[in-house]
Parts: sequence; C-alpha cells; structure tokens
Amino acid sequence: MDAKNHPLRLISVNWFGFDEKEYVVGGLDHQPLNEIVAQIRKMGFNSVRLPWANEVLEKNPAVPDYALKANPQLRGKHSMEIMDAVVGELAKQHILVILDNHVSRADWCCNDTDGNGLWASKEYPEAQWLQDWKAIVNRYAIQPYVVGADLRNELRSGAKWGGDNPALDWHAAAERGGKAVLDANPNLLVIVEGPGYSADLRGFAQFPVRLPVPNRLIYSPHDYGMSHGTITGYEQLKAELDERWGYLTRSQPEVPLWIGEFGICQQVESCTTGSDHKTIAPWFKYFLRYVRENNLSWSYWPLNGTQSSGARRTYDAVESYGLLDPSYGSVASPELMKELRTIGLQPN
Repeated sequence: MDAKNHPLRLISVNWFGFDEKEYVVGGLDHQPLNEIVAQIRKMGFNSVRLPWANEVLEKNPAVPDYALKANPQLRGKHSMEIMDAVVGELAKQHILVILDNHVSRADWCCNDTDGNGLWASKEYPEAQWLQDWKAIVNRYAIQPYVVGADLRNELRSGAKWGGDNPALDWHAAAERGGKAVLDANPNLLVIVEGPGYSADLRGFAQFPVRLPVPNRLIYSPHDYGMSHGTITGYEQLKAELDERWGYLTRSQPEVPLWIGEFGICQQVESCTTGSDHKTIAPWFKYFLRYVRENNLSWSYWPLNGTQSSGARRTYDAVESYGLLDPSYGSVASPELMKELRTIGLQPN
C-alpha cells in the first residue's frame, strides 16, 4: 500500500553491477545515466531491484574509467558515490528502489561453492552484515524513493529455514536482519527470500517471519525454467508453484509476494537451458499465466544489455536475458516486452 493507502503493485526490473567486478551498474559505458533511467521509465517499470555487494559498501572501490565511458562526470568516483548518483536519478524520474544484498564478495552469482551462498562467512561475518544493512539504510534514509531492503539473495550452500545450526538458520538470521533494517528506518519494506535459491518457500508456513514493525514484510520467491523438469501443461506448473510458494497467498494473505527474479532468453520461443538444451518457452508462458491469475508483483532479471566481469562472465559480452540491447539505447526483444505487457508492464 502507498502512503495514501492505495494498493501498489511493484513492477520491477533488476539492474545489476554494484554486485560485480566493475563495482558499478552496467551500461554506464554505453549511455548517459539519465538516458538509461529514462529507458526504464519508458518501458513501464515503476521500480528497480538494485543488487549490491558487501565488498562494495565496506571497501568503496574506485570504479574503472572503462565502465564509465558514456558518463565522464562520474569518472574518478568510487562505487558508493556512483550508487548515490544512480539512486538519485531513479528517484528524479519517479522510480522506486529496492536495495538487494546480492552477494558478500563482488562476483557473478550463483552456485553452491562460490562462497556467497550464506548471509555470513569468515571474511564477512554476520555482525558486519547487520552493520552493513544499517549503514546503507542510513545512507538513503532521507530518500523516499528507496522503499525496500531485500535482505539476501538466493540462500544456498546448506542454508535452512530453521534448524539447530545458527550458522545455517536463515529464518532466525532474516528476523535479525529485518530488525536491523527497521531499527535504522522503520518505513522500509523488508523483503525475505528463501533457501534453495529462493525457489522453495514451503518452510515459511511453519515458521513465518516476525518483525518488530507491522505491515513491513514481503516474501520473495524466484523462479526460472531450470527450476522445473519438463513442463507438460499449465496445471502441472501451477501445482508446483502452489506447493513451493504460491500457497502463501492463502495461508498468509497479509504478507505480499514479490517475485524477485525470473527471466528468459531474448528469443523466447527458442530459449533453452542446461546441458540437455531443454526448451523453457512453455515454462515461461505458463509462469506468466500464473502471475496474471494471482495478480503478483514481480521483478524481471535483468535490465542489462551486457555482462559485467565475473566468474564465467566476460565484460561487455551480450547479456542474453537482458531487456536492453548492448548499446543500452533500445529494447533488445520486442517479443519479450510483448509478453511482459501481459503481466502488468505498461510502456509510457
């Protein structure tokens, strides 16, 4: 609900880069910042999920000039100063911002052995994770367009929803993280993902999240074609999603769901995934139907037209799931945009 108590559906896009090796959002080497944000607005998004790494916040590294070629006014600045500029431009163009703690050490995400699977590690302990959340929330406390805190992306590497091992109990850690965020700014939405890459939220029924401020909680599943076997029809996918996380719309209707990530190749009909080259276009069509029927909020992955440096990634290579083309000057796939319009995207 907005400040006037009107329902607000978050129609979002992920804009990655503050979580990766250039320490800055993608595209600033190709287009001026205000032009990229204008593209987001024109496509019809009302919000951006902005991934960030603890490394970026704690070390505030200098951003290489090659990643800023189209924005000379930003050259020589460090990552957090550029984040300030990005958040400021998004706010200027009336786009809401959800801060997403994507990884600890800046790198491409995700697998079980990348060292970023939990909210805490030897190099980035939980006490510092909590402090980092307080720091970034305080940094944007006077910016009303920063509305949400996605506590941690795609928990894995043994993370459990409950259990007797505090180092793996994400349920308890999420409550501590949510409290840290709300202590710093009680107006923010607190977004909680789940273990298993946030594809399975079945444990949330038994152990719901409790926060010190009411009406601030959002649950956030992720879904991709590779999360499912062969899809033979809509009823099959509907049953799988209902069991994994859709049931929450009925068991905890007071807690909104926001799908923090989903995506597909720009060539929707011919998109395949995995070593078996399984076609995932049927999953996508049925998934969109599920979103429509449940009137869910969502965030597409990603906006970026090119890759950032990182594990298994090549700087400036084409981002095959990206909504923008490699120039960041236009939409890469009108076909994909047409599909997203069926679930609430309204181009301006």
